[in-house]
Amino acid sequence: MSKPGLPQGTRDFGPETVRKRNFIFDTIRSEFEIYGYEPLETPAMENLDTLLGKYGEEGDKLIFKILNNGLDHDSKKESARAAFENILKGKNDKAITERGLRYDLTIPFARYVATHQHEINFPFRRYQVQPVWRADRPQKGRYREFYQCDADVVGSHSLVNEVELIQIYLTVFEKLGMDVEVRINHRKILAGLAESCGGAGYTNLITTAIDKLDKIGMEKVKDELTEKKLTPLQMEIIEKYLHIEGNNEAKIQQLSALLPNQLTQSGIRDLQYILKFFGSENPKADFKYLPGSEKVILDFSLARGLNYYTGIIFEVRAKGVNIGSIGGGGRYDDLTGLFGVPGIPGVGISFGVDRIYDVMEELKLFPETVQRSTQVLFFHLGEEAAKKSFELMQSLRKEGMRCELFHEQAKLDKQFKYAEKKNIPTVVIIGADELKSGMAKLKNLATGIQSEIKFENLNQGLTLNA
Repeated sequence: MSKPGLPQGTRDFGPETVRKRNFIFDTIRSEFEIYGYEPLETPAMENLDTLLGKYGEEGDKLIFKILNNGLDHDSKKESARAAFENILKGKNDKAITERGLRYDLTIPFARYVATHQHEINFPFRRYQVQPVWRADRPQKGRYREFYQCDADVVGSHSLVNEVELIQIYLTVFEKLGMDVEVRINHRKILAGLAESCGGAGYTNLITTAIDKLDKIGMEKVKDELTEKKLTPLQMEIIEKYLHIEGNNEAKIQQLSALLPNQLTQSGIRDLQYILKFFGSENPKADFKYLPGSEKVILDFSLARGLNYYTGIIFEVRAKGVNIGSIGGGGRYDDLTGLFGVPGIPGVGISFGVDRIYDVMEELKLFPETVQRSTQVLFFHLGEEAAKKSFELMQSLRKEGMRCELFHEQAKLDKQFKYAEKKNIPTVVIIGADELKSGMAKLKNLATGIQSEIKFENLNQGLTLNA
């Protein structure tokens, strides 16, 4: 029998990994709750009509499609062959598949809002922590099954929502001990670039190419645009645009001079509004609400290739590691219009938990306490002593202390090694002598300090010993 394996791009998570992941989830979730976001869950699969056409041509290719039931016995029929040929060409064929695994959490959320619009109290703040699936080529930091943590506000045009979402990013990553940059741009600026290059018809073409800049480099982006028949003048404008640099203020000045059209200027005004909340780079500025101005960076090469974004877009990168973005999002003022419910604006962000985990592992940022499941181990030193230990342990559990009794009578050395391997900080030793005296021995394995305490005061002693 061959050794069982996992589908490529998926992973098992043992106890140590799950605890670390839960540390990340809990940190993000608690911040969402502080800002008034409410939890939501949607099904793992959606109708393909819901998913297709929402992520652009590249995104559609990465949607996992689910075969309809009962196809195996029909797979050799001509009709089935033709249907499979359509699937292989990237087209959908309902004879073969009508459902797919969700690609992200935003489109399912938009579908939820469109479906439940009359039950929702707007503006509606929701957060969602669930797995998503993409038929991508697995590599470091890129998986076929992974979790996303999203927060979205729908039913509001206010840019204060963008300010708060940036602040959520900054606060979460500060709590996780990660040094990050939140890079922001505006889709109107990209549309303004397209307008200067010949018209709105160039927007998707230019955005798709620019979105690959980090992956393939400037020269290959230029080659791709040349293949799309852009003129040398158009190429010159795009190259100047991508070479804008300096601090945020200098970048805005260069952009305004290069692209003076109304679309670009409208995008600039929104970005300036956001930056104002995080403090001006002018030390004499009298308006500074939030820390983090040095971490909020204008990046006009940021494109976020998803077609549904219409306003400000975000991307978060960790400093000191080469792993790509660890978060992203943006404004989508008509996403629900894709489902026949126009006019509901929205903005949201997403945390890439799997990449965040990889960064924290590489930089050794997880606290040691994350690995502590059991706080106290009671040694097993005979049946009578074990009964008393169990009685005391149950009393401690009722008060919220995580305890366990070693599973069998064994030498002290074996039980100490078990505690050390499980990173249990404290052991309680009750043997025949302790039963007679009514005093338990406590040992802190980190300090090596050992003490004695009455059975009835055990909880107090363990708290002081922690």
